[in-house]
Amino acid sequence: MAHVPDPCREQPTVSQEDDLKTITAQESALHFDHFGAETAWTIGSRLRRQAVDLKPPMLFEIQIAGRVLFTAATEGVTSSQADWIRRKRNTVMWFGRSTYAIGLKMQLAGQTLATRYGMSLSDYATDGGGFPITLRGTGVIGSIIASGLTQHEDHNLVVATLAETLAITIPMLDPKA
Repeated sequence: MAHVPDPCREQPTVSQEDDLKTITAQESALHFDHFGAETAWTIGSRLRRQAVDLKPPMLFEIQIAGRVLFTAATEGVTSSQADWIRRKRNTVMWFGRSTYAIGLKMQLAGQTLATRYGMSLSDYATDGGGFPITLRGTGVIGSIIASGLTQHEDHNLVVATLAETLAITIPMLDPKA
């Protein structure tokens, strides 16, 4: 039987460390002065339009304080994607950080949510695509979640859409193959 390396035990890469620094800068920059149903509709509609152009089956959710303000799907979405949305939302709301940042932190530490915090992987996910909604002067109030692309692409899609909505330029993760 061939040995399959544990990705959590592999040596950290410069790329992972750079990506985590970039994500931290994104999380610091993408703050709103106010956020309500209209903002959720604007962001969610932009996300869905982009997903239709990209053509993969995608699912999106935007929630504030447990209230879903926007949800949308493209053709071909599966029930497992709804579970990814739930698990990513749980992670964002627990840590107040993007799911990709938490995943990279765990990889760099050689740990998982289960080994570090005793968290069930059936309830939490560290794959990219979940991002906190942060209100200036208040903190994290909700989450924006995408599911359907690679974790890197899900993350970039959400971040680019938030930056566009806020009309700011921020560092982006380099596209990966």
